[in-house]
Amino acid sequence: MALFLLAGCFALVACALGCGVPAIIPQVSEYNRIVNGENAVPGSWPWQVSLQTKSEFHFCGGSLINEYWVVTAAHCEVIVEDLVILGEYDRQHNSEPIQVKSIAKAITHPDYNPDDFDYDITLLKLSSPVQMTPRVAPVCLASSSTSIASGTRCVTTGWGMTGESLSARYLQQTALPVISSDQCKRFWGYTRITDAMICAGASGVSSCQGDSGGPLVCENSGVWTLVGIVSWGVYNCDVRAPAVYVRVSYLRSWIDQTIASN
Repeated sequence: MALFLLAGCFALVACALGCGVPAIIPQVSEYNRIVNGENAVPGSWPWQVSLQTKSEFHFCGGSLINEYWVVTAAHCEVIVEDLVILGEYDRQHNSEPIQVKSIAKAITHPDYNPDDFDYDITLLKLSSPVQMTPRVAPVCLASSSTSIASGTRCVTTGWGMTGESLSARYLQQTALPVISSDQCKRFWGYTRITDAMICAGASGVSSCQGDSGGPLVCENSGVWTLVGIVSWGVYNCDVRAPAVYVRVSYLRSWIDQTIASN
């Protein structure tokens, strides 16, 4: 039974377009956390990107959504001099079949508020198209009408802070439940959680610094859909606190319009 609802034949369309279906199948255990986390299967999250400075410093994650576009968090403050790295798994391995792309445009939502992280989304247009491979492929985007039931177990990935170090060497993954807006508001306050946010975790798992901009994806009938973008949480990555993500379905129209006009 599907745990979240996709409008119309979105899942079938997704399959036809080739998004959200990894050639290398992910293997996710239920309760490991990115803090003290679990290594992903190499290549199994082919939309995951590393955003790096020219000095190869990883500072944020992102998700490939088509051959020219990546979505990340606005608070990552990406500039066109930064680089988008695709197909990476081991950040200390120099012979991986990665693709390094420069950025032509970084477009942040006009309503982004750096004080409360509302509308925390930036679209990156790449200077040249990505070559799709088994290790590099786009994720599907949640439709504007996507509804995700509280308790749905989804997955977030990234190279962010772990229990041992400031950043992970290997791409980390964790399964975590989406929680209701009311539950999240009871923790964070009713004015801090807006319609443009979705919460997950508070179950012994968490995203952390360096994971920002990366994906929160949910699976339905073998298709993975981007429902959230890692945005904010407690400074010490307390796994008892809900992590807050950008709600992709709420911003889907802006994403489509921005891509179409650029």
